[in-house]
Amino acid sequence: MSQSYNRGLIEDFSRWREFSAGMWAWIFHKFTGWVLVGYLFTHIAVLSTALSGAATYTNTIQALESLLVVRILEVGLLAVAVFHILNGVRLLFVDLGVGLEAQDKSFYASLILTGVIVIASIPTFLSGVSI
Repeated sequence: MSQSYNRGLIEDFSRWREFSAGMWAWIFHKFTGWVLVGYLFTHIAVLSTALSGAATYTNTIQALESLLVVRILEVGLLAVAVFHILNGVRLLFVDLGVGLEAQDKSFYASLILTGVIVIASIPTFLSGVSI
C-alpha cells in the first residue's frame, strides 16, 4: 500500500515572493545556462549549412541577418550570455571567499551591468535590418 506524504512547503510555488537575491541569482543562472545550451544546437544547425557549400552558408546567414526577429533574438542572446558570464564571475569570487557579505549587492550589480551593456549594444545589433 502506498502512503500519502506531506511534502510541506517544498511545492508551495507561491513562495517566490520570499526568494532572496541568492535564489534569484541561482534561478537566472540555471535558466541562462539552458538557453545557451539551446542556442548551441541552433548555432550548430546554422553552421551545418556550410556542408552544402559556401554559397548556401552565405545565403543562410544573409537571410537570417536581414530579419528583425533574428536581430531581436540576438540582443536577447547577448543579454543571456552577458548575465551568465557576470554571474559566473560573481560566483567564482564568492567561492573564493571574496564578497560573501555582499552577495545580493553583487547580484544586483551584475543585473544592472548586463542591462547597461545590452542597451548600449542595441543600435549596433539593429543597424541595417529591413523590416
